Amino acid sequence: MHNTVHFILQGKGGIGKTLVSTILAQWLAGKDERPLRCYDTDQENATFSRYKAMDVKHVPVMTDARNIDPKRFDALMIDLLEEEGNCVIDNGANTFSPLMGYLLENDCFDLLKESGRKVYIHTIVGGGDTLHDTAMGFVSTAKSTSVPLVLWENEHFGPLQSATGKVFTESQTYADNAARVCGRVVLSQRNADTFGADIKKMNIARLTANEVRESDKFNVMEKQRIKVVFRDLFEQLDNVQW
Repeated sequence: MHNTVHFILQGKGGIGKTLVSTILAQWLAGKDERPLRCYDTDQENATFSRYKAMDVKHVPVMTDARNIDPKRFDALMIDLLEEEGNCVIDNGANTFSPLMGYLLENDCFDLLKESGRKVYIHTIVGGGDTLHDTAMGFVSTAKSTSVPLVLWENEHFGPLQSATGKVFTESQTYADNAARVCGRVVLSQRNADTFGADIKKMNIARLTANEVRESDKFNVMEKQRIKVVFRDLFEQLDNVQW
């Protein structure tokens, strides 16, 4: 993996974009000798930038009047183009439309590819009550770009099934856009009292899996469960057709 740019894009808030960003960043960190560069464009809940171990750069695109200034995304693009290496960009719901509009209007995906970068969009589809909105977000992203998509299936909101019981990846909605998907990663719903509690503890502390392993704040079984989760996720990422 070298000179890849990963945008985490989904218009629905609270669906797990920062979680995906942190998982992806930890997987990418060991894939290239050059330092991984991470960016957080969320203007209200810049959670990704609070992970100190990842040295995330916050991108301020909101004016004093609390409006998003699309031109301020220029600084992000210049950063992406001026240095080599892998990059992860976490995007909040409040900047989804402005950033996507900016990227499309300025042909940024083509510019990145012309400069030798391989670009990917990571989009999340959630289960339960979030399925419809996130599925529509997946379709919108697939139809508006030609960039390879990595689909993250977030089971923490419930099964990815419609009211009729049809699984999302077996639906016509998915089939119509499946050719655009270069890989899928499932965020499996595990036991909430053990795995769920441990991942929540890790996320609240803004720690990476490596930091958890060295921490005295986690007992041996908490460390083991987090190891199991990340081993599964990293294996899935290894199987994506990058």
